[in-house]
Amino acid sequence: MSRSVKDRYIACMVLGGVGDALGYKNGEWEFCSSGEKIHTELGRLGGVERISVRLPDWMVSDDTVLHMATGRALSRHDKDTNKNDLYILMAEEYKTCMADMDGRSPGITCMESCRQLDPWDPNRSGYRLPFNVRGGGCGAAIRSMCIGLRYPHTDQLHDLVEVSLEAGRMTHHHPTGFLGSLASALFVTFAIQGRPIQSWGSLLLQILPMAKDYIGSKPEYHAEQNIQAWKHFENKWSTYLNHRKIIDGNSNPVFPNRFDVKKRDRFYKDISHEGIGGSSGHDSTIIAYDALLGCQGDWRELCHRSMFHGGDSDSTGTIAGALFGAVYAFVGVPDRNHRYIEYRKQLEVIAETMYRLQKRTTVTELKETSI
Repeated sequence: MSRSVKDRYIACMVLGGVGDALGYKNGEWEFCSSGEKIHTELGRLGGVERISVRLPDWMVSDDTVLHMATGRALSRHDKDTNKNDLYILMAEEYKTCMADMDGRSPGITCMESCRQLDPWDPNRSGYRLPFNVRGGGCGAAIRSMCIGLRYPHTDQLHDLVEVSLEAGRMTHHHPTGFLGSLASALFVTFAIQGRPIQSWGSLLLQILPMAKDYIGSKPEYHAEQNIQAWKHFENKWSTYLNHRKIIDGNSNPVFPNRFDVKKRDRFYKDISHEGIGGSSGHDSTIIAYDALLGCQGDWRELCHRSMFHGGDSDSTGTIAGALFGAVYAFVGVPDRNHRYIEYRKQLEVIAETMYRLQKRTTVTELKETSI
C-alpha cells in the first residue's frame, strides 16, 4: 500500500478528524472519566474495526473545526512573506468557525478568546490578546498539525516555530498552551521528513530555546510573563522523556510489561495539569506521542491508547490520528473508519493545498515510502 508524501498529507488531516470523532463519540466518551467503561462500550460495538465513523453517531468535535480553520487560513495565504497577513486570516477563520460549534463542545478559553479577536482592527494587531494565566489548555495543540504540513522543510523551521506560536497564542496565550501548538506542528514535520519517532521529543527540547528567543524578542507582547511561565512545559516533557528513557533521542522507549487501560488512565492523570489527561498543551501532546510510540504502527492499538481513555480523549485522539496519518498514511486503517468521516472532502482539500504549497523543485523531494 502506498505511503507517498501526498497520501500522508491527506491521511494526516483525515485521520486527525477520525481520532477526534472516535474520542468524542458525540460527547459521550470525551466526558467519561473511566477508560475501562469506554473499552467495555467499545467491545459491545465490536471494536474499533467495526465502527463506521459517520454522522449522526460520530460527529467531529470543536477540535477538527478549529484544525480546518487553521488549514483554511494557510490555504488563503499562499506565500511565505508577510506573516501578519496570515495571522489576520487565522484570527478571521477562528472567529468565523465559532458558528459551527453546535453540539461540538468548544472549550471556554477558545470561545472567550475568539470573541475577543478582531481581525478587522485597522491597526492590524487584532489577533494579539493579553497573556492569560488560564491559557494552558490543549485548544492550541489540537489545531496546529497542518502548520507542520505547510512548513515541512528543514530550512522552514523558523517559519514553523513562528507561525505555530502565533497561531497558538491567539487563543491560549500561555506557554503551556501555545507550546503545545509548536509540538503538534513540529511532530508532523518530523513525520513527513521521515525522522525516527523516538527522536521527536528530544528534538522538541532542542528547538524550545529557539521558540523562547522568538517570544522574548517581542517585549511589547507580554514577553516577560511568558518567560516566567516557560518552565512548566519544558519540565513536563523532560520528565516524560526520561521516564520512557528516550531523552537521548536514539533509544527505544521503555513501557511497562502490562500497560493496560487502567494503568494508562492513571499515567495520563499523573502527567496532567488538573487531573484530566490530555486537557493541557503539554499532556495532550505527550499522550498522543506516547500512543504513537506504543502502537508500533498498529492503528487499533493507537486508538486504544489515544482515543479511548478517561481523559480529554477527543483532543489526544485528534493529535494522535494526525501523527499516525503523517507517518503511515492509511495503512492498516479500516475503510469504514475514515471513508465517511464528517467534512471528509474539506479535510482532503486542505491537505492537497498544503501539499501544493510546500512542494518545491529546487530542493530534494521529501521522502516517498511504500510498504
